[in-house]
Amino acid sequence: MLKQPKVSAIGAAVFIAIGTFAAAAQAQTAAPQQIERVEVTGSRILSVNAVSSAPIQVMTSADIAASGVTNLQELLTKSPLFVAGNSRTNSNFQTSGAGVSTIDLRGMGTQRTLVLVNGRRFVSGVPGSSDVDLNTIPTDFIERVETLTGGSSATYGSDAISGVINIVLKKGFEGLTVNAQTGRTTEGDGTKQILSGTMGANLANGKGNVMIHGAYTKEGAVYARDRGWATDEISTGAGVTGEAADLFAVTAPFFSSFAPQGRFFYKDAAGANKNYTYDAAGKEIPFSTNGPAGDGVGATGFNRQAYRAIAVPTDRFLLAAKGDYALSDEHTAFFEGTYAATKTRSNIEPYPLDSININKASGGLIPAEFMVGGVKMRNPMVPDYLYSRATDRDGDGLKDYNFTRRMSDFGGRTSGAERDTFRALAGLKGDLTKSWSYEAFASYGFTKEGQTGSGQVNVLNFRNALEAVPDVNDVNGNGNRTEAICMDANARAQGCVPANIFGANTLSPAAVKYINAPSSMNTKITQKVVGASVSGEAFELPAGPLGVAAGAEWREESSDQTFDALTQAGLNAGNALPNTAGKFDVSEAFVEVKAPLLKNLPLVKSLDASAAVRVGKYSSVGNVTSWTGGLDWAVNSMFRVRANTASSTRAPTVGELFAAPAQTFPSGISDPCAGTTLTGTSAKDVACRANAGVAANMAANGGKFTLNQADKQGMSGYDSGNPNLKAEKGQSTTLGFVITPKDIAVLKNVAITVDYFDIKVTDAIGSPGRTFTLNQCYGGGDQSYCKFVVRRQANAGSNSAGSLEYVNQTQENSGGLGTRGIDLTTAYAENFGPGRLDARLAYTYLIRGYYVPRPGADIDYSTAEVGSARNKWAFNLGYTWGNFGVKTTTSFIGESRLDDQFMADFPDATPDQSKISSKTYFDLQGTYTMKKMQVYLGVDNLFNTKPPSIPSGVTGNTTGTRTNATTYDVLGSRYYVGLRFTM
Repeated sequence: MLKQPKVSAIGAAVFIAIGTFAAAAQAQTAAPQQIERVEVTGSRILSVNAVSSAPIQVMTSADIAASGVTNLQELLTKSPLFVAGNSRTNSNFQTSGAGVSTIDLRGMGTQRTLVLVNGRRFVSGVPGSSDVDLNTIPTDFIERVETLTGGSSATYGSDAISGVINIVLKKGFEGLTVNAQTGRTTEGDGTKQILSGTMGANLANGKGNVMIHGAYTKEGAVYARDRGWATDEISTGAGVTGEAADLFAVTAPFFSSFAPQGRFFYKDAAGANKNYTYDAAGKEIPFSTNGPAGDGVGATGFNRQAYRAIAVPTDRFLLAAKGDYALSDEHTAFFEGTYAATKTRSNIEPYPLDSININKASGGLIPAEFMVGGVKMRNPMVPDYLYSRATDRDGDGLKDYNFTRRMSDFGGRTSGAERDTFRALAGLKGDLTKSWSYEAFASYGFTKEGQTGSGQVNVLNFRNALEAVPDVNDVNGNGNRTEAICMDANARAQGCVPANIFGANTLSPAAVKYINAPSSMNTKITQKVVGASVSGEAFELPAGPLGVAAGAEWREESSDQTFDALTQAGLNAGNALPNTAGKFDVSEAFVEVKAPLLKNLPLVKSLDASAAVRVGKYSSVGNVTSWTGGLDWAVNSMFRVRANTASSTRAPTVGELFAAPAQTFPSGISDPCAGTTLTGTSAKDVACRANAGVAANMAANGGKFTLNQADKQGMSGYDSGNPNLKAEKGQSTTLGFVITPKDIAVLKNVAITVDYFDIKVTDAIGSPGRTFTLNQCYGGGDQSYCKFVVRRQANAGSNSAGSLEYVNQTQENSGGLGTRGIDLTTAYAENFGPGRLDARLAYTYLIRGYYVPRPGADIDYSTAEVGSARNKWAFNLGYTWGNFGVKTTTSFIGESRLDDQFMADFPDATPDQSKISSKTYFDLQGTYTMKKMQVYLGVDNLFNTKPPSIPSGVTGNTTGTRTNATTYDVLGSRYYVGLRFTM
């Protein structure tokens, strides 16, 4: 018996898919040469009827080649179905995962999008998560990408709530293909080089095939200082209730109050609060973040944008191999192997140090003099004009002061990461009988990351370096009794050098060396999977055979993250990041049936029903059950109706369960107490002044709670996991139709699909959000959220009493989220003139998107907000004639608005003031193909469409980019040229 080929034949048989409309329409006009049993993404049943009751869209290797992309994410995000998760343009400020490329289907979160390779799970690239790094999947090794929209947990298990992306690798390749490409942006940065090769050969007279792929890619950095729209920081006055004019009358530039020359705070003899900074010559001047100051000088703050990267430089090396060998006519062994090595380097501005980081116990007070052996000694590093004006504020009889300072002496904060991903898979597949097949496999994968950072300070050493006294006893024996030395003898023995923080770059190299605190982090993610399934035809029904598939799978996921000792303790003046480790395992079993109900009747060419159920037992959340059911009704050869409903589950990840409290510095958070008063009668006023620090602030500021810029910038918080989480549940419904009027001459090369989708998630795992937490605590009616809020109290150094110090959050099963809309896809292919014209359109209309932070809370609608545009579409147009070809891709993101929860702080704002204009991007590529070689060149974002301005502090801003870098292109116009050679 000849072995029947088993391929995932979406690209060949499902004419409804993006990227294969034209090819499928042509394929259906000719009689098949061989009947094949094939597998459809979303089903384990091998069948001659390769159609699906759920919408499937396909992207082919030709689409990938025509795009010139470095990794798959770049191409997927041009589709209206997807938004980027992590990318190299939005991860510069992340603790780990800089340069990782993940994908988010329907904007419901990367954790709800299941990425498969050849229908099987792939190891994660982000610690504590299930997110697959698409950088580890070589683009030239991909045959096609099949996207199933809708819940598929019954078929594939956890995470498939919004859908599945199945990356199908090439197979049976013979020969050698080499691809070389170079490019850069029109600004001269963001360079890109690609060199890849794929080699394949048949073995043992065609019994086997082995393919090997290697690739090296290098993408250069892009800095904010080199983009005119992102060069300077700007302010919107965020958080000033009722003053919409402050929000939208943008101040530019508006620099950080942490300046390299330092800003020093003290109380004068009259008890008045004072602060000052320096000019370039060391002259004491008033401080100004946007100038002119009182004496007419310009801004004396610091422009953080001058250091920030908006695209992380990333180098990658990929090696992949796969193969199969027929042990007999019925049984085949197969294997897959992947190794990816990635290097990235993030770069942000020098560290902003507040003296409270050095001496929290005293509220950040730094002594200007000390008692040594009963004698009062002045710190000789403190200038006369500060020493003469400072007073005793803590009652110890010694003068003191506070300061903030940008640690530019250390240079920018950098973080270099080296990430290695390895995955090996082996298995057997074959035929048990003429109509029954099997597959069994085992896989092991891991991702390791080693990261080193610079630019942080050792706060213990810094405290010693600030406690300097005159060397009156010549303890170092150099004969100089007036020089400054560190007061603590143990610190001196360890190399302590006095710190001069008064002025820009005044720290000596020796002091920098002593204070410097290099950081490190090491992570490892492991995945083990064993699975087996059988598929066949149980018995004949009047309309055809009943298809059945059944199987079982065991999986174990583990993740650990280890930081250096100073980082764990928060003693490097940065985020306190404790170690995290955890794992879980799951055993699952599934069964699936596909029943042909009717065929060859009036208005019923065929009617098929499908159903599946999967049960699993997690070591973390216990038992879970998922199911799906669908109908596929072919009215005739031109019109098909499909419907599917599914109940899916997602178990919490290792990070969601076990992450220890890790400090973060969020943006876009407004203090609800801003503007409240001692005499106000609203629930918010009452709740705010119940805090002693807020009440003290009101009393000191004429009865009104008042914040300065440093207060607003000084808030942080801790994020933590929750081992008591339970699995979230998703319910999805899709209903659509397919039109392929191939029997109508003028429309024979047209294909149209329309699908309605509705996805709801209950018990969604996530945090309610810091804004929600604050609003609930202060007048929102749920005082339990106040336990997550920590405010500074009186005598808290340079920050006003009552200002937010920490707003913490933990993972919980929230009220849920959902999305609903319509997908429209059309395609057309026709011989036109001397060549062939191909066109396709993918359009998504978002009816509704929402999030419920907790059960019973008000719905927070995201429809038409930034990142959730109501209208998105992509139009591809290509023409080939002879050896020449040209292709264009036009991507459209519709008009959006700022988050309504953010805008609630500005009741006087008009709708137009929160509007973000639509953006259109145009890509162009041309090719010239010879016998064994193809030359190609292209331009992305040809018209240099710039992103909208979304300043820091506004919800939706990506830190350091002055826009939303997840949604909009921040690189600008860029071009590339390449060469492909095949033999």
